[in-house]
Order: sequence, then C-alpha cells, then structure tokens
Amino acid sequence: MHWFARSLEECPESETKRSLGTGTGFVIIGSLLMTLAPGYAEAQSSAGAINSEQRLYSALAPGSSIWRAGIGEGFGPCTQSITLSAGATYGLADFGSLQAHDLALTSVTYGHMLGCVWAENTCFRGNWEFRLELFGGAQFSPSTEWIVGLTPHLRYNFATGTRWVPFVDAGAGVTGTGIGDPDLRTTFEFNLQGGAGVQWFIANNVSINLEARYLHMSNAGIKEPNLGLNGITGLIGISYFF
Repeated sequence: MHWFARSLEECPESETKRSLGTGTGFVIIGSLLMTLAPGYAEAQSSAGAINSEQRLYSALAPGSSIWRAGIGEGFGPCTQSITLSAGATYGLADFGSLQAHDLALTSVTYGHMLGCVWAENTCFRGNWEFRLELFGGAQFSPSTEWIVGLTPHLRYNFATGTRWVPFVDAGAGVTGTGIGDPDLRTTFEFNLQGGAGVQWFIANNVSINLEARYLHMSNAGIKEPNLGLNGITGLIGISYFF
C-alpha cells in the first residue's frame, strides 16, 4: 500500500483520476465475470442434459409408439413391420404326395395391423395383422428345382404383457416352380399355409421370430394329375416395427 500512496502523490490529479477510473472499471468487470461464470456453466450443463434427454427420447420414440400401452400390451392400430426370414421345409410323402419334397426358403414380409386390440379383458386379447410375403428358394431333394411365391397372410398376435408375443397365422397365395412329376404338373401352382410361432422383442421395436408352418402346393385341378406337395416348414427371422 505504501507504493500505491507514493504513486498518488507523484502523479498529477488528472492522471490519478484516470488511473483510479481504469482500475475501478477492471475491478467491476472482473467481479461481474466471476459472478456470471457459475451461472453460465450451470446453464450449459442444463442445456447439455436437455439435449441428451431429447436425443434419448428421439431414439426411443419410434419403438415405444408401436405399442398401445407398453411392450407386449397390444400393438397400436397403425403399426407396420418388415420381416426377413429363412428356413427349410421337411417334405412329407403323405396326404396324396408320392414324394417327400425338401425345400430351402427365404422370405421378406410386409405387415400392417388391422385396428385396435381385440377381445379386451380376456386371455385372447390381441391384434389382427395383414401380411404380404414374397418367398423364394429351391428344392434340394429329391432333385434340385427352383421355387418362388407370393402369399397374403392373416395373423393374430396375442397381447401377453411381456416381450414374448405368440401368434397364429394362415395364408393362401400363388407359386411358380420347376418341381414337376409325379406330384406337380404345372409351373403355376397355388399354396396354402398355416402355422404358429412366437416373437421375442429384443428391443421395443425389434423382434426375433420362430415359426412352424404346414405348407401345401397344388394347381387346384387345372391339370391332372394334381397330387400336390406337402411339408412342415420351420423359419427363423427378424422383424422391425414402425
């Protein structure tokens, strides 16, 4: 403090005032910055937390919006899905077929829920779903032949309140195939399918699916003989809901 007093005596009055004014200004500005800094840091932290919550909500919203009231509690009325599946058919030399036709199959399916949850307050509550499946593959026994088909399905998904959603399914469509005598006679055939399975939701809008179906193919008497192809199909797949 001695050096400060001495400098005041040596300096002219005008210079002293300027010096005091400048120093006081720096002190005031420094005090303001020290006062505002914690508030600014807190505001930045809050903004970061809000942005993180918004990103998390955006990531979860597509998955959570497919459900009426939580996962497994029934789908919303406008829920859609895309499913990729692969599997094989174990042929049966029964029900008119002379040969057992073993097939390897892959499929892609589009699904759309048909309205709200049915049979509320019962153990059978669930959603009806329209599905359109495009499938293809090959017969690998007793010979190698090609096969493609398009099948509309009607599925009923049970609302269990868990990540496990069982279903029953039936469909009828058209098929093109190189499989011929003795069981099939034409390249154009019809197919009938019926089965059941379960969807295990590994995320709110993604499921792993296991399914077993009965498969029948024939030409509905367009050309004889029309013995038909029969088999049991097992499929594993993954579905994305939106």
